[in-house]
Amino acid sequence: MRRIDLTLEPEGSFPVPTANGYHIYGAVLAALDGVDEDVSTRVHDSSIGSLTNSGLLGTFDGSQRDHHKRVIRDETYDLKLGVADPRDQEVFQALADAFVFSDDTLELTDGDFRVRDFASTNTTHEDLLKEASEIVARNHDTFEIEVRFETPTCVKENSEITNMFPARQYIFASVLRKWNATIPDERADEFEIAMTREDFGTNLIEKPDADTYETDSVLVNRGEDGGPILRQGFTADCTYKFKDASEAIRTAVTALALFSEYAGVGAFVSRGCGTVSVEVKE
Repeated sequence: MRRIDLTLEPEGSFPVPTANGYHIYGAVLAALDGVDEDVSTRVHDSSIGSLTNSGLLGTFDGSQRDHHKRVIRDETYDLKLGVADPRDQEVFQALADAFVFSDDTLELTDGDFRVRDFASTNTTHEDLLKEASEIVARNHDTFEIEVRFETPTCVKENSEITNMFPARQYIFASVLRKWNATIPDERADEFEIAMTREDFGTNLIEKPDADTYETDSVLVNRGEDGGPILRQGFTADCTYKFKDASEAIRTAVTALALFSEYAGVGAFVSRGCGTVSVEVKE
């Protein structure tokens, strides 16, 4: 699996949607389509959301257009992409071909971005479990995991209800589902994590920072009539603490937290939702 960080430079000053993950997703698919149509189709049709996309991160000006903001000519912007499924490394190669070896341009409706830097890190489920195990071994007492939900995070409790709070049960259960879904078939017996929502509730405590907690509605798709399909999400800084958890549970939870930087959290991660950064406070 890969985490890709792009540094983008706008070709001028122009408006972009306030929540632009959906539009960035379309631009990334178009760039992929230009180098490998099969990869573009596979990303779009993925049932597990194997591509994560942060949308544009940076400083913006206001815009007179409703629900828009304006990119600043002399600023640079970050775009974080993740490829969570190790069976989809062709996606990484296609992204590199599109943004490094081709024209290095991300095209939006009202303007384009030049790709000034393309950096990536890669890991595996095995590597993340090893790193988590080493963290736990160094900390015989408890330690904390700080998660910054950088873009609106939409975590489903069920098919009809979205959780609007970084509740430990739903956050980690969401990440766990993707962890187990992305393990290579031949390694499933080794790396599958067998925990339940109740296990997370019993062994963790969440402490969100009230000053950073916000909710928002995000465009995630359009209906057949072209109308917007919106979903609610939250952003926040949240600390997760262990509560009398065994070594095995601390290791599993830590591995899942590290994995979330690659896989995102919750639904609609390809449309700009659920991008997180994680820091283990030892």
